[in-house]
Amino acid sequence: MAHRLEIIPLAEFPLVEPGDDLAALIARSLRDNDLTLCPGDVLVIAQKIVSKAENRYVRLADVEAGAEATELAARADKDPRQVQLILDESAQVMRVRPGVIIVEHRNGYVLANAGIDKSNISRDTDDPRVLLLPVDADASAASLRDALEQHFAVAPQIIINDSLGRAWRNGTVGIAIGTAGLDPLFTQIGDKDLFGNVLEVTEPAVADELAAAASLVMGQAAEGCPVVLARGATLAPAQQGSGRLIRDKSMDMFR
Repeated sequence: MAHRLEIIPLAEFPLVEPGDDLAALIARSLRDNDLTLCPGDVLVIAQKIVSKAENRYVRLADVEAGAEATELAARADKDPRQVQLILDESAQVMRVRPGVIIVEHRNGYVLANAGIDKSNISRDTDDPRVLLLPVDADASAASLRDALEQHFAVAPQIIINDSLGRAWRNGTVGIAIGTAGLDPLFTQIGDKDLFGNVLEVTEPAVADELAAAASLVMGQAAEGCPVVLARGATLAPAQQGSGRLIRDKSMDMFR
């Protein structure tokens, strides 16, 4: 585990548009901030700029709401077209109350409104649009890792983070929805603690912990800091993606 951790925001990161080469933008920003990549470095990248580069925008005018979406929109006090997109992106609707629909996303994570929102995107009140999560955030992370290796001859570990709420807790916190090159869990089962007790369930979600740490400097409003370099984390290299963080339904006490 890390003995010293640096969390370094990339200042003055440019606005991202559909079709942009995100790896090239990150490489340029690292150099503009007098940084390079070293073995073991982790880049935490906000989901929003990944979705923007991948053109995950949807104009609500292009969406036709079905009967299920219309009925659910009335219960949730939401635009039926946005609710249709929520249904399209979801495997299961779990809870509904005015203002929020809790779903199991088709990629497995449980979150509000399938991660679809209108914040931190340019808006046209006459032609509203929303931004969806990446189709496959693990694949996006892997692609960025490979591309950045071409720039620096070092393959950084990648975390794509988003801000989600949590059961039993107020507020949101950054979590990893996509990873590449690292094991998102640090399994300590079988190790001993300071007093010689054998650990039976200890398994820190290190990708989520770094995602949350990076969120502190990314901000949630007008900070304009969607990429953070984390140095010193010493995360185990692995090929597993973020799916390791999703609890099996048989162990999920909230369903």
